[in-house]
Parts: sequence; C-alpha cells; structure tokens
Amino acid sequence: MKETYRSENDFLLSAVRHGDQKAFDTLFRKYYPMLCAYGHRFVDLEDAEEIVEDSLLWIWENRETLVIESSLSSYLFKMVYRRALNKLAHIDATQRADTRFYEEMQEMLQDTDYYQMEELTKRIEEAIAALPESYRESFVMHRFRDMSYKEIAETLGVSPKTIDYRIQQALKQLRTDLKDYLPLLLPILFP
Repeated sequence: MKETYRSENDFLLSAVRHGDQKAFDTLFRKYYPMLCAYGHRFVDLEDAEEIVEDSLLWIWENRETLVIESSLSSYLFKMVYRRALNKLAHIDATQRADTRFYEEMQEMLQDTDYYQMEELTKRIEEAIAALPESYRESFVMHRFRDMSYKEIAETLGVSPKTIDYRIQQALKQLRTDLKDYLPLLLPILFP
C-alpha cells in the first residue's frame, strides 16, 4: 500500500513538473486539508490556509526546477512547518515592536491635552481622506470596523494579500503625512 501511495505521489509530481494543471489540482485537493490542519497546530486557521496556499502555489511556480530529495508529503509538511515558524516569528517581532513603541509613548500621551487630540483627530481624518480609494476602503474596514484581511478580501472580491498590500501602503502614506504626530498616533490608529 505504501509503495502505491509513493508511486501515486511520484506520478503526480512528475505530471506537475510537466505543467499538467489537472495533476496540480489533484495534488492540491489531496494535500490542502491535511496541510491546513497541520499548519493550524502552529498558527491560526486563516494564517495556516494562507501558508498552505502559498506553499502549493510555490510548488506550481517552481515545478520545473523543483528538487525533492525526500517524499513529496514530507517535503510539503516541512515547507508548511518552516513557513508557520516564520509567521510566528514575524507576529512575535511585530508585537514586541508595538509593545515597546507603546510603552515609550505612554508618558508623552499622558501630557496631551484635549485641543491637541482634537487637532490630531482632524489631521488623521484629512490624511485618511487623502488616501487612494482602494487603500482608504481597506484601511477603514480593518482599523475601524475590526474586519480581518480575509473578510475584507471577500467583501471586495480580491485576495487577502492584496488587502495586506493596500493596508501596508495606507500605513506607509499615513506615517509620511502624519510624521509630526507619530508619537500620538499609536492609541488612535493601533488600538
């Protein structure tokens, strides 16, 4: 039985290497559920699904130069494991940076009076209104309506990666437009 399984995987991999889209679809359907379940052991399900999709897409995009020295299933599970660890490291680094920035700004925020906050709110509204429509829409849905990237993507009919890009670009532009107010922005833009 194990030999048949290996032969089936070898056949699928060979067909994928030759650009057979149906073989890739079969491989995708075969491995997607179990790889998502495995990835979910390390990260939340939404991140696990994205990691698995990216991993399988990477297999397809690199099919002609792909070298797998172990079994296909081992290769896929190791790939998902490594990408999940990278995601965890990224999340941890982001949280540590946010926490440090927040702690450093707390004292400054306590000295902020009502009129400064009113002026800051006005500046933020103006900066958000100046964003390109697609960036503004994604940013507002995420920051002020507490929607996940996946929910926004489904609402707008685009991929979560597109939403991630739009929000990152919006933040980049807001940081530039509001650079004089950055110390005061953390609690407003990043509650």
